Amino acid sequence: MERVNASLCLENLLIMQENERLRRQAQQLDQENKALLAELKQHEQQQHQGAGGPSGSGGGHSPAAAAANLKAKAAGKQPK
Repeated sequence: MERVNASLCLENLLIMQENERLRRQAQQLDQENKALLAELKQHEQQQHQGAGGPSGSGGGHSPAAAAANLKAKAAGKQPK
């Protein structure tokens, strides 16, 4: 019985450690997401101010494309 209890305590400890690691990772990803969103909004504002607003012609500057470029930039890669 004591061996089972010790085994369960060890398993519980490992689960708590993994939970803490995942919590820290989630916080880091949340911070990164907020920073990228702020950068995207700033980028969109600059485009709208510089171009006189959205033209509706596409222009290759969709929010999805801008987000992909920001993700690539954050990862240290060249955007496509």
